[in-house]
Amino acid sequence: MPRLHIHQLTKKYGSVTALNGLSLSLSNGMFGLLGPNGAGKSTLMRTLATLQPPDAGQILFDGTDILRNPAFLRSRLGYLPQDFGVYPRISALELLDHLAVLKGILHAGERREQVEALLHQTHLYEARKRSVSTYSGGMRQRFGIAQALLGNPQLLIADEPTAGLDPLERNRFHDLLSEVGEQIVVILSTHIVEDVHDLCPDMAILSGGSIILRGKPTLLAQQLRGRLWRKSVAHDAAAAHQAAWNVLSVRLSGGGKQVFVVSDTDPGQGFAPVEPGLEMVYFAALNAAVRPEKEVIAC
Repeated sequence: MPRLHIHQLTKKYGSVTALNGLSLSLSNGMFGLLGPNGAGKSTLMRTLATLQPPDAGQILFDGTDILRNPAFLRSRLGYLPQDFGVYPRISALELLDHLAVLKGILHAGERREQVEALLHQTHLYEARKRSVSTYSGGMRQRFGIAQALLGNPQLLIADEPTAGLDPLERNRFHDLLSEVGEQIVVILSTHIVEDVHDLCPDMAILSGGSIILRGKPTLLAQQLRGRLWRKSVAHDAAAAHQAAWNVLSVRLSGGGKQVFVVSDTDPGQGFAPVEPGLEMVYFAALNAAVRPEKEVIAC
């Protein structure tokens, strides 16, 4: 049985529908939730973290309805929000110890052991006496994952955790998440395709508050194999190609543009086949959601 089961979750803000009857079931492991800004990812994460109630629907974790019993999940939850503040002039060691108390780790020896272990795991031990407010963006994100791992959570939610990080910090963050992502449910919510490609054996794409595609990244990419074509064109020719073909993406390249199209047959006219990656799966799914009459990938 899935550990996390979401059924027909709906949330509106006035006339805006953020979640539209969303259903999803997850077991242990890393799960990537990919979607553009405004797709409803953060609304879903806040709802799962019991920070806001939905208008309708059900969420079960290990068979318990967390909307009726939020304390059951909160004792098992690690949450890294998209943005979080810290107390000024308080060191990482002190703040992590304080948060451990709030999470119910009251025995001083157990708390000290867990705090120091997490500081080592997140490579922050040498900077443990520095104020967290002085940390770089990458260090602060690593502190965020340290506090999320307090209490050995069974569900870890990371909302846009690598946004704004440089490549080195992204790699460190990936390594950290992969270490903890095997024995618990980890939801990685992001708009960065590479994060899902590098970390997640299972994923879904969210658009307009609904799941529009679900599957393994490698298998989803295989569905586009033999159907993705690329052509280099002049800047002023890109618009004409977009009108003539089912264009997924247009990229700048060498002073011109590269046009990527989906077609079951060779479009000719200078197009060459190209091996699809997860980014093109993402574009194809969003394209199909916007223009369902031009479905380009099986959902």
